This record gives sequence, structure tokens and C-alpha cells, in this order.
Amino acid sequence: MVHLRAYADILRLHFFFAWPLLFCSGYLLATTAYGSFSMVDLCRVSLIGLLGFEGGLVLNDYIDREYDKRDTEFGRLTKYWRIFGTRPIPAGLIAPRSAFLLFLILAASALILTATLPFPHSLFVALILVYCYAAEAFYQVKKRNQSFPVAQLVGRTDFALFPVAGYLCSGFPDQSALLYFLFFYPFAMAHLGVNDLVDIANDRARGMQTIPILYDMQGTVRWIAGFFVLHVILAFIFLTRLGAIAVGGVLLGLVVLLVAVVSLIRNPTPEGGMKVLPLFHIAMLLYAGSLVLGSLV
Repeated sequence: MVHLRAYADILRLHFFFAWPLLFCSGYLLATTAYGSFSMVDLCRVSLIGLLGFEGGLVLNDYIDREYDKRDTEFGRLTKYWRIFGTRPIPAGLIAPRSAFLLFLILAASALILTATLPFPHSLFVALILVYCYAAEAFYQVKKRNQSFPVAQLVGRTDFALFPVAGYLCSGFPDQSALLYFLFFYPFAMAHLGVNDLVDIANDRARGMQTIPILYDMQGTVRWIAGFFVLHVILAFIFLTRLGAIAVGGVLLGLVVLLVAVVSLIRNPTPEGGMKVLPLFHIAMLLYAGSLVLGSLV
């Protein structure tokens, strides 16, 4: 039972539904433009998104396994992301070799499924998948020693490209794909800022140069608010490509984020960040869910 709980934590299993939903939002947006929808493809794309993202989560834990041993807080962000509140590798619940093997299995499975997509879509998605793993590794290593947030600015392109990879399962590198990336990238950067704000005590103990370490609490809130404003601007450009249901979902998500950002401005603390972190995830679900629903209706 302990073993199963450890794997549930390393996979962040209680968030499993979010990754295929986000990935499929891109795929279904592409089908509205290219008319290539099928239930078989939807199931295949869902699995690619799930396996690919889970592989990235395991890679994250594997690369930081020694630094995570320095954690001093476990009751806030660790508990939120991991249902049983453990970091399984530094806790000795999963051996590093087993974690790396799990990453290889997940990544290889995602790549094998990707190879079954029609060409050149299979190539597009495979290239993004490999890039995302490389960007994740770069982010984890670079943030240990930097004076400017290069790790964050480059590394989080992986998250922003995730729904774009879903789009390219059926679509091509067109304006809609670019607009989805530009819309989602500032969200990913603001979301990263909130995560860093919440986890500042652990990042200090690990010696990580995250946004609050580089720019303090107020600077982090300015980072979050600035990327939120950019996100809003680009959202209104992206909305020109969406139907009524998706437009409604995106606008509602922006309202949720506005509430979160205002709350952070009033309370720029780790506790304040923890209160609004779920709002960022609700907004993301509203974005992805409305895109999925709008494409299927």
C-alpha cells in the first residue's frame, strides 16, 4: 500500500484528468479547422497527453532528487500536489533507478503512440515532446545558479507548448497554433510565480534561484500581475479564433484569475499564494474545458 501511495505521489495522480483535457483542447481546436475528428484519435491523443505529461512530472522529481532532501516544509505545496504529501524519491519510497525507469516507460509509451499519428503530425508532436523534456531538464538545473530568470523564461515554454502539441496531432503550425502558445505562455509564467511564492521556504533551503528569491515577495507579485496583464491582452487576440462556448469559458477564466491576482496584491505571502493557487488551476480547466466543449458541440 505504501508503495502504491508513493507512485500516486510521484505521478500527482489526483490531477491525472487535467493533462489530457488540456492536450485535447488543442487537438479539438485543430479539428474545427481541419475537419479530421474521430473518437479513435481523441482516445489516442488523450493517452499521448497523459503519458507525456506524467513523464515530465517524474523527470522533474528525478532531476531534483538530491535537492528535495533539503525541504523544510511539507504541509503546503507538497501536500497540494501530492495527495499523500510525500516526495517519494528523497523519502526513500521509490529508488532513483526505479523513478528513472518509470520516466523512460512513460516517455517511450508517449513517443510510440505519437508515431502512430499520420505524418507529418507524428513528427511535429515527437519534436515538441523531446523539446519539452529537454526544457524541463534545463529548467531544473539552471535555476540552481542564475541571477536572471533564464530557467523560468525558457523552461516554462514546455508547459505552454503542451496544448500546442495537442493541436499539432491533427493540425499544422499555423496562426491558431501560434496564438494558443502566445495565449498560454503568460499564464504558465504567472502560474510559476504563484508556485514559487508558495514554496519559497523550501527553495531557500534548496538554494534555488526562483522568482521570490531573485525579486522578493513584492517583485514576485509584480511578475504575476505583469504576466496576467499580458495574458489578458493575448487572450482577446486568441478569442478571435474561438466559438461562443470557448469565448465564454476563457472570459470566465480571466475573471477567476483577476480575483486571484487582486487577492495576491493584498496578501503577497506564501499563505496568500496557497489560497489562490487552486484558482489558477480552475481557470486552466475553464480554458481547456470550454475549448473541448465548444469543439464537440
